[in-house]
Amino acid sequence: MNLNIKKNFTLNNKIYYYYSLKEFEKKTNFKIQNLPFSIRILLENLLRNQNENSNNINQIENLIKNSTSSEIFFKPSRILMQDFTGIPAIVDLAAMRDKVFKMGQNIKKVNPFIPVDLVVDHSINVNFFGNNNAFKMNVKKEFKENSERYDFLKWSQLSFQNFKVIPPGNGICHQVNLEYLAQVVSRKKISKGILVYPDTVVGTDSHTTMVNSLGVLGWGVGGIEAEAAMLNQPMPITVPDVVGVNLKKKLKEGVTATDLVLSLTNLLRKKNVVGKFVEFYGEGIKKLSLPDRATISNMAPEYGATCGFFPVDNVTINYLKLTARSNEHINLVKKYLKLQNLFNEKINEKIKFNKKIDFELDKIEPSVAGPKRPQDLVKLSEISKNFKKNYNLKEKKRNLEMEVL
Repeated sequence: MNLNIKKNFTLNNKIYYYYSLKEFEKKTNFKIQNLPFSIRILLENLLRNQNENSNNINQIENLIKNSTSSEIFFKPSRILMQDFTGIPAIVDLAAMRDKVFKMGQNIKKVNPFIPVDLVVDHSINVNFFGNNNAFKMNVKKEFKENSERYDFLKWSQLSFQNFKVIPPGNGICHQVNLEYLAQVVSRKKISKGILVYPDTVVGTDSHTTMVNSLGVLGWGVGGIEAEAAMLNQPMPITVPDVVGVNLKKKLKEGVTATDLVLSLTNLLRKKNVVGKFVEFYGEGIKKLSLPDRATISNMAPEYGATCGFFPVDNVTINYLKLTARSNEHINLVKKYLKLQNLFNEKINEKIKFNKKIDFELDKIEPSVAGPKRPQDLVKLSEISKNFKKNYNLKEKKRNLEMEVL
């Protein structure tokens, strides 16, 4: 079924094509503005890929009607990998090429269909410290000790299309993803011009969720799932429940992002958001910086959600400027997302979440995690009380042991 919703616009003398959610709304009477932003992104994903799968129209209905027992297909825009889990996946691709060569076929058929970025960060050892040259010395030793690995990665980057390696010494994969790799709006050359669509990602690390703070929908997957996505296979996912967290007021002076996320994790664990999308809205999000949002999104595995999503707004745009994205691209992001009703400009009370939770930012107090789990936070004002309580319990236990002896 082709709804003929492909539209275009001109920006900076370039023609951009997109699959219009507004046009889909006109032709079907589905109320797009009632959907959470994260679900709108999944909807665009299905509409864009519907020609490849005749069942997509049923999936679209299941998504909009929130049939949470149904599956839909999802195709991410790109894949993020770290070295521990990513290198074995690239080795698999190399092995496939070897097999294809032995069969007398064209090895160039084995390539990632979408951009894949592998960031070397997990396997780095700290052999030197305490001096100004420690960083350079550690990187140099890393290349020397693991030269075979880097020879393979260099070969892979030269041999495979759509594959890029970020070498050690450039930061952890999630920060590189946030500051450099994420584009918020992806683009692809087509015969008539350029196709634009929301930037989405899956990664071989559970904390891939950090990028949701930038309005990029993404979560962690296993290596096999990542490989399948690389080879253009759609990922089946269950239609998600979306829990809306209404952030109210603002943080008190002296309260950190860590205090915020510990309190939020404590609350969301009690509300059972496991396997669900959490989407943040309300006046309070305007008071949170992008680093604050990133801390919250990064901790999604700790509170059990598939992702913790912040829609794109002016805070996002300012962060793109701060991290040196081009003005041309930033203008494209604003233009496209506003056309698609994906830009969070005002409070929309019409959005229908499966569940709503109120969270008042001004009630958060400085706290510490643990002692064992991040959701078991202890407020700083109560530390002395907790210390005395634990000390007294240990004393009682010690006295009982002495009596037994």
